[in-house]
Amino acid sequence: MPRVDRDPGVLDGRTTKMVQFVEATEIIFALADDDDLRDVVVTLAVHAGIAASDVICLRRLGCYWQSGNHHDAIEHLRRADAESAGHLSTLLSLKTRAGYGHSTMSTSNVTRSVRAMQHLAAAARRA
Repeated sequence: MPRVDRDPGVLDGRTTKMVQFVEATEIIFALADDDDLRDVVVTLAVHAGIAASDVICLRRLGCYWQSGNHHDAIEHLRRADAESAGHLSTLLSLKTRAGYGHSTMSTSNVTRSVRAMQHLAAAARRA
């Protein structure tokens, strides 16, 4: 599991990614009608939440981990911000269905993902 240590370039890069994904999520969410683009909204929210989680960990712990293992990411974030770990867990639980599933995400899952993303982005800005 590669450790990525905080330096100005890494922190700025992950923060920029977070802002880009948050903005894209909010734009697409505003444009989405009924079934249109639900999966896209959730997928973007997941990526925004992951980037926000990395920012939180960089600022509070000095590093984040790129393991590819969702459980590891949640546990690492829990050490930096326990409440945010629950929101990351919500997003990661929806990732595969949104990105690779055959059925459209429900309205409630879209709403859950956007709320989780918003919490993580706000926590990253405060960290």
